Amino acid sequence: MPDLGKLFAEFEHTAYRLETLDRYNSPNLREPMTRYLATGTTDMAWLDGWLTTVRVRTREGRAVRRVRVVSLPLSDYNRFGLWTAAFNNEAGEDIRYLARDDAAGLPEFDYWLFDSRTAARMHFDDGVALDAEPIEDPAALVDLNYQRDAAWHRAIMRDDFAAEHLDQP
Repeated sequence: MPDLGKLFAEFEHTAYRLETLDRYNSPNLREPMTRYLATGTTDMAWLDGWLTTVRVRTREGRAVRRVRVVSLPLSDYNRFGLWTAAFNNEAGEDIRYLARDDAAGLPEFDYWLFDSRTAARMHFDDGVALDAEPIEDPAALVDLNYQRDAAWHRAIMRDDFAAEHLDQP
């Protein structure tokens, strides 16, 4: 299993993530999501570590990008994720959205791609992250780069997507 923390520290240019699940079940976001769904806001302390990582990497001139493939209408989880993505974007991560109906041909699994040459396929059980499998086959890496570009060009910027799909941007 690749050490994702090490990959985040060492990538030179770009870290890219494709997210394909309609729900992730990380224990650290259950309470914030419950609070958001009840009140429309929540304390973002649970995301501070990631936001700090993004700020540091982007200040160093590195890009952190993500495309989220989501089903419409949005699930509660994806409404929460769309709201929190504003904080990610403010920190420097460029998160974009792609409706599942527009994602034909893209991988149906999550992966991270670092500097177009190092990839890790993410494995989940009921939305809980299990591990990351290195992808080393050169042809598979070329395909993931192509898929990244295809997803990126079809995806909608977070704020535009939120304006259409959230009561509050």
